[in-house]
Amino acid sequence: MSRVLVTGASGFIGRALVPALVAAGYDVRAAGRHTPPAFAPPVEAAIHGDLGASVEWRPLLTEVDFVVHLAGIAHTGSGVAAGRYDLVNHVATAALAKAARTARVKRVVFVSTIRAQTGPRSDHVLTEDDPPRPTDPYGRSKLAGEAALARSGVDFAVLRPVLVYGPGVKANLRVLARLAALPVPLPFAAFTNRRSVLSVHNLAAAIAHVLRHPASGGETYVVGDLQPVSLADMVTALRAGLGRAPKLIKAPPGVVRVGLAMLGRGRTWDQLDGQLIVDPSKLISTGWRPDLDTAAGLAAIVRR
Repeated sequence: MSRVLVTGASGFIGRALVPALVAAGYDVRAAGRHTPPAFAPPVEAAIHGDLGASVEWRPLLTEVDFVVHLAGIAHTGSGVAAGRYDLVNHVATAALAKAARTARVKRVVFVSTIRAQTGPRSDHVLTEDDPPRPTDPYGRSKLAGEAALARSGVDFAVLRPVLVYGPGVKANLRVLARLAALPVPLPFAAFTNRRSVLSVHNLAAAIAHVLRHPASGGETYVVGDLQPVSLADMVTALRAGLGRAPKLIKAPPGVVRVGLAMLGRGRTWDQLDGQLIVDPSKLISTGWRPDLDTAAGLAAIVRR
C-alpha cells in the first residue's frame, strides 16, 4: 500500500482530503503545524512545525511514496509581511521538494492557487496557457514555490484552485453563509458577474487523480467547478440549503462596496466584484471530472 504525506492536514482542505485518500486505499501520514491533526486510525499523525522556520523534512518523508503539499499561508490580507509569504510558500516548498527528491518520492502534488496566475479578476477566461501575472505577495510567493518545485528534479504536479468552498469554510464564504441565514432580503440581485468556485470535494478528487495519473507529471492545472456562478447564484444556493427563497433585491454595487468598507471588510469586495472564470478542460481531459454540482455543494455548507 502506498503512503502519502499530507502537509497542512489540519486545514480546511486537509480535513476533506485525508479521509478521501484513506477511502482510496492509501496509508496517510497527516502533518500539521503545531499539534498532530485529529484523524482516526489508521491515519498517522505528525507535526511539521512552522514553515517560516527551518523544517526537518527527512523524518516525515521516511517510507513515503507521495506528497501532497497543502501547508502554507492560504490567503491575502493585511498583517502578513511579504517576506513571511516568501518563507512559508516558497522557501519551505523548495526545501520540501529537495528532500523529496533525495527520499525518492514518486510525486509531489503542490496545491498552489489561481492567484499565482492572476489578480482578483480577469477580463477573459483563464487557462494554463495564460502567462502568470500575480499581483500580490501571496500569489508571487506561490508562483515562486511552483518554480522551485520544477527546478528540484522531483516528479511533481501543480494545481491552481480558485476559491474553495465546502462545510466548515472560513473567511468571506463563511460571512456570506451567515448573511444568507438572515431572514431578510439581501441586496445582491444586481451582482450578475460570474466567478469560478471549487468544491473541496471536487478538489480532493483532483488531488487524488493527479497523484498517480502518469501524464500529469510536470504539469500545471487550473481547477474549478464546471459552471461559474454569480453572487446572486451563490446566495440563492445557500438559501436553498436552508429551505428558503432567494429574497434578493437590487442595490447599486457601489453602495454595497461602501457598506463593506464601513464594516471593515473592504477586501471582501475582491471576491464579489468583476469576473474570474477558469477553464479546467486540461485537467478534465486527463480523466478528472468535478462530479459535485456547485449549487448542491453550496447548499451543503448551510444544510443542517
